[in-house]
Amino acid sequence: MNSSTVFWNETLQLALQALRANKVRATLTMLGVIIGSACIVLVVTVGLAGKRYIISEIEGVGSNLVLAEMINPGTAQNQVLADQITPGDLQAVEQEIPQVVRAAGTNDMRMNVTVGGTVHPISLVGVTEGFNEMRRLVVVQGRYFDQDDMMSRSKVCVITEQLASSMFPYEQPLGKDLTIDELHFTVVGVFKERVATFGETEITPESVIIPFPLIKDYTGTDYFKSFYAQADGAEDVPVVTERVAEVLTSRHRPGAKYHVWNLAGILDAAKKISMALTVVLILIAMIALTISGIGIMNIMLVTVTERTREIGIRKAIGAPHAAILYQFLAEAVMISGTGALLGIAIGVLIPMLANFLISFTPLAGDVVVPISWGSVVLAFVVSCSTGLVFGYLPANRAARLHPTESLRYE
Repeated sequence: MNSSTVFWNETLQLALQALRANKVRATLTMLGVIIGSACIVLVVTVGLAGKRYIISEIEGVGSNLVLAEMINPGTAQNQVLADQITPGDLQAVEQEIPQVVRAAGTNDMRMNVTVGGTVHPISLVGVTEGFNEMRRLVVVQGRYFDQDDMMSRSKVCVITEQLASSMFPYEQPLGKDLTIDELHFTVVGVFKERVATFGETEITPESVIIPFPLIKDYTGTDYFKSFYAQADGAEDVPVVTERVAEVLTSRHRPGAKYHVWNLAGILDAAKKISMALTVVLILIAMIALTISGIGIMNIMLVTVTERTREIGIRKAIGAPHAAILYQFLAEAVMISGTGALLGIAIGVLIPMLANFLISFTPLAGDVVVPISWGSVVLAFVVSCSTGLVFGYLPANRAARLHPTESLRYE
């Protein structure tokens, strides 16, 4: 065993002995580091979980969607039927924009439906083919429309879970008859939104969806209130948004105005907000670690004062300047390093426990609380660095003590 190994073994052993002799003081000093380290891990975890949740909510509405609608001019004199978005526009978007996978349109209106002599207010929504694939509706009972239903103008409908519960509380809704004005529809499916939009889209808790060709029987017109185009990939969304606006503008009179937008802006804003909050919270955790570092420095200064005579004896028997310096630095790093490990363990165990509990909650679905191993490394490095930086002043003071004066210290 060479002299360097002996030196470090002796230094670490002396540091451990000193910490064991003051367990309570070392533990209390360590507490701030534990809290700060756990905060860093948990803060990044919360940030990632929030970001993942927001992304899943947006993707739950529909992936890579571009939305369009006509801007209402506000006065009846300025309203022109030819300005409305039509099936011809839908076909043009699909044919002229290569990045568009599919397009769909909807038209909705408030109606009343009669079931068993009871009238229920509903939102009647006519949809074209591809709407379900784009909006990713979840059919919980029965089926959705097939191509034959769309082509043959079958008088079938799918209803929301809320409507099924209110209109058919004690019986199976599939195959039941709904009377809307003078038309009769057969319920072939019950659905729910993958992500609740709380009525902010054409789908409401009281929606009845029918094939779009049938909506003309009520409106007498053949146009869409809402229009969807699905881009092939997320990177194509900006191009598709721009091209859809161009196609709509080119196919209608110059005075017609359309609002074309996508969810990418919302997603970017959500990511920026999540990142800003994460940075702020990490800074708060850093402040907590700085405060704990100041605590380490104060305790180590007190320790140096209390152990002045011990330092004098070590120097008198030949301990070099570096041995004293590294011993006290080792004590500071051991306190911060051990605190970091305990804090990281707490920061990792909490999301693991949350995931374990979520696995027993069916309503949570596929929700997973992420663990950032990068934050684990960051917390450990920052915590140890805190002990090293704030422990240097007391260690340097101890190493600079004069042995003669130290031996006379009472």
